[in-house]
Amino acid sequence: QVQLVESGGGLVQPGGSLRLSCVASGFTSDWYTIAWFRQAPGKEREGVSCINNGDGITYYADSVKGRFTISRDNAKNTVYLQINSLKPEDTAVYYCAADPLVVSGPGAFDVGYDYWGQGTQVTVSS
Repeated sequence: QVQLVESGGGLVQPGGSLRLSCVASGFTSDWYTIAWFRQAPGKEREGVSCINNGDGITYYADSVKGRFTISRDNAKNTVYLQINSLKPEDTAVYYCAADPLVVSGPGAFDVGYDYWGQGTQVTVSS
């Protein structure tokens, strides 16, 4: 059974940090580009970061560049999203998605992905 499971979300104060995890099962995730998306209440889903299969090239949305870091541990079939200097506007449900054909870069957030996780809530509030 193919599955992506996110974890690591929670309630954090502005300026704090979180590390989100996306664990893949049922398929070999290092063959897939993995992306993180987020959706805030009342807003459209937004792509925030992605990492290529193979060469590990990363890409970030301008809104998170310099604060978010995506990485992958293929031995653990896991992709991480380190989020630093959290802001209230980062509050959202964060989803990971996987696809074997997406190329990390501009446009990576505008295409379909084969697999999606169920999401993990990140709330930034004092």
